[in-house]
Amino acid sequence: MTQSARQPLPAETPLFIVLNASSGRHEGGEVRQTIERVLGDAGRRFTIFEAINGSELPDQARAALAQARQQHGAVIAAGGDGTLNAVSNLVLGSGVPFGILPQGTFNYFGRSYGIPQDTEHACRCLLDAVIEPVQVGLLNGKVFLVNASLGLYPTLLEDREAWKQRYGRSRLVALWSALATLFRAHRQFRVQLETSGQLRHLRTQTIVVGNNALQLEHLGIAERDALQSKQLVAMTARPMGTLALYGLVLRGLLSRLGDAEQVSSFAFQRMRVRLGKSGRKVKVAMDGEISWMYSPLLFQVADQCLPLLVPRDESLREHDA
Repeated sequence: MTQSARQPLPAETPLFIVLNASSGRHEGGEVRQTIERVLGDAGRRFTIFEAINGSELPDQARAALAQARQQHGAVIAAGGDGTLNAVSNLVLGSGVPFGILPQGTFNYFGRSYGIPQDTEHACRCLLDAVIEPVQVGLLNGKVFLVNASLGLYPTLLEDREAWKQRYGRSRLVALWSALATLFRAHRQFRVQLETSGQLRHLRTQTIVVGNNALQLEHLGIAERDALQSKQLVAMTARPMGTLALYGLVLRGLLSRLGDAEQVSSFAFQRMRVRLGKSGRKVKVAMDGEISWMYSPLLFQVADQCLPLLVPRDESLREHDA
């Protein structure tokens, strides 16, 4: 979508901010103070719905969305990837604009649209924002903004969160956690993939479906351009041992994962994944959050776009290095 085609957010639009005080890199109190200072100094109408922990997040998000609908406002999610995911699940299809104040470690979603990770700068961008429709993926009807996965990848994410709780949030901690996880033996499973009426059978340790061009570019996946054609990108790998898995990590760090002979990737609009009998419970991850779903798993592009608030002024957009 071109800049001229974007719809400006009226300056009088009230902002209803869902703040997850327990997520992200910073203390919730620090983030809240920054929000109140920047928006207050600008004279912008806003209300903060603070979730002390993750269990309170859905109720606070529903309350914020209800107020935004009544007062023709916008809903803003302030937190890590899981917070952005949870709030966007409610906002999608509501007609309410959606903004973010990202607090996550990698922030692939925000970086893709030039939204700064610094809370103060991101708040200032909300003061002069435009609405840009962006594609989201669905897994069994649930939104994912960056990726969704099953198999080994959710295990990596679970272990990474445990390491972060112990050693702090950083990309180096995430890397060491991955190396420790891959050192263990991991289960293989047989899956049936159905796309465009065609069936394929494979044995793998993981399936990852991407919806973020920046992440796919950093990994070196050639099909990333397919996202511009309203498609998602699936990545699978043949079963392999620890040394080969370490090699894939290295290739990913060098943006060459797509060159590995063990890795295959392809674009699609709709893919059904079956693991054994229907009704089997499967551990999945969506934007870093772990949950259980029943097989078969249906990955698809959402019919509706998410009306994302992005900086109007290109000089305020944070360009990825």
